[in-house]
Amino acid sequence: MSDKNEDKYFAYSKMLKVLCEPKRLQIIDLLSCRELCACEILEYFHISQPTLSSHMKKLEEADFIKSRRDGKNIYYRLKEESFKEIINFIADISTNTEDCICKIEN
Repeated sequence: MSDKNEDKYFAYSKMLKVLCEPKRLQIIDLLSCRELCACEILEYFHISQPTLSSHMKKLEEADFIKSRRDGKNIYYRLKEESFKEIINFIADISTNTEDCICKIEN
């Protein structure tokens, strides 16, 4: 397998790992409604501000959310294109396509 393919699998596995946390999935669900500031997100969950910051940092590093500062508040929104990308990747690896790993010559 080429390094390019290895890199692709590694990158997507890192993204999927970030999603393997129930609270992060809940945050994503909440942000699917609209952009929210951190203080609004905290109102929905029984977690501390540092815990929320940790979750948001991981989601942002994995490219699932985008943040912007407005005064003292930080607002978060989903990056829908990242979800489309990961969904397409899962669809590709779960179907027999021309670029399937079984068709790559060693």
